[in-house]
Amino acid sequence: MPSAKEGSEGGEEEEILRYEETEDDNVSPTDLSELLKEGTKESHDHAENTQFVKDFLKGRIKKELFKLATVALYFTYSALEEEMDRNKDNPVFAPLYFPLELHRREALVEDLKYFYGEDWKEKVLCSEATQHYVDRIHHVGQHEPELLVAHAYTRYMGDLSGGQVLKKVAQRALKLPSTEEGIQFYVFDNISNAQQFKQLYRARMNALDLDKSTKERIVEEANRAFRFNMQVFDELDKIGRSLTEAAQDGGFPVHDGKGDPHKCPYYADKLAGKAGPGCPCHAAVALAKQPLVQLILAACIAVAAGAAAWYIM
Repeated sequence: MPSAKEGSEGGEEEEILRYEETEDDNVSPTDLSELLKEGTKESHDHAENTQFVKDFLKGRIKKELFKLATVALYFTYSALEEEMDRNKDNPVFAPLYFPLELHRREALVEDLKYFYGEDWKEKVLCSEATQHYVDRIHHVGQHEPELLVAHAYTRYMGDLSGGQVLKKVAQRALKLPSTEEGIQFYVFDNISNAQQFKQLYRARMNALDLDKSTKERIVEEANRAFRFNMQVFDELDKIGRSLTEAAQDGGFPVHDGKGDPHKCPYYADKLAGKAGPGCPCHAAVALAKQPLVQLILAACIAVAAGAAAWYIM
C-alpha cells in the first residue's frame, strides 16, 4: 500500500505515513529518490482516497474482501519477485536486490494457508485487474528492466511505511491472532529498523547509473504502478459492495443462487470449472430443487403443522 492514514470509529488521531518520513540533507533534487517522491505525490493522494483504502483505514474491512486482497498481493508479488530474481545481476537493478529483507511471496503463502487452508492453490484465482498489473510487471522485467525499479519502489517502500499502519488496522478490525497469522505479509523479520533500511534503499537508488531520460521513465512507470494498484482497489470495492454483513464477520453469506456468480462471497474459492465444492449458497439452492428433497420438506412441514394444531387444541 503506498501510504496510509490510521483512524477508527473511536476517533483516534489520524497518522499519515509516507515513504519519505524524514528529510535528508544529502540528497539532490535530481536524485531518483527525490524525483520519485515529488513525481508521485498526486498518485499517493489518489490512492489514499479510493473508497477501498478509506474504508480499510476506518476499520471497515470485510474479512472476505481482505482475503481477496491477499490473493491479489500474492499474484502481484509472485510476478515482481520472479522478475527481480531474473534481473538480480543486471546493473540497472542489482543494487536494489534484497531478497532476504524484502521478498513477500512466502509470507503471503503463509497468509493464504491461514485463510484458505493447505489446499489454497485450488481456491484462488488471479482477478482481471490484478492480471493487468502482473502482465505489466513481466513485460518490464523481460524488456525494460530499468523500469523494475519503479515497481519495487512503489510496493516495498509502501509496505515499510503505510503498510505497517494497515497491519494494525487489519489485526484489530478482523480480530486476527496476536501471533500475526493472516498478516505475515506486513511482517519484515529481517529488517530491524525500517527507517534506516529505507534510507539505505534510497541511497542505492540514487547511486544507480541512470541518465535523465531514464529517471523520467522510472517516475512515469511508478505512477503507472499506482494506477494498477488503484484499479485493484476499485475492483475490490465493487466486490465489497456485494458482500453481506454476515460475510464481513466471516459468517454464512446470503445469496439466492441467481445472477452473476462473482457476487457470491465465495466465488474466489471455485471458478471456471475448477474441481471441488462451489459456493455453498448455490449448492443449497440446487439441493432444494431436487424432487425427493422437496417431498421430504413437504412431509416435514405437514408434520410440523399437525404438531402445532395439536398444541393449540
